Amino acid sequence: MYTATLQQDRDMKINVKEARRRFSELLDRAEHGEDVVVTRRGKSAVRFVVAGKGQPRHVLPDLSEFRTSIKARGRLTESLLKDREDARY
Repeated sequence: MYTATLQQDRDMKINVKEARRRFSELLDRAEHGEDVVVTRRGKSAVRFVVAGKGQPRHVLPDLSEFRTSIKARGRLTESLLKDREDARY
């Protein structure tokens, strides 16, 4: 059952079953600027959008220096259990 419909010039709505079958085609269409909306039970569920090229990725800071600066006394498990017990009383 083919239920994809074109809205305006560049919008496409398609149900989940058909989207599974035509996934690669839908990705290609979205990459070329077409709006692709996947519907579930007749209601919009998700929209395919192009991931922005050149957008800066969030780079996590290097924490190796911070990690080496932490000094644990005794065995870590003992220290954690003692802190937990102290917090209770």
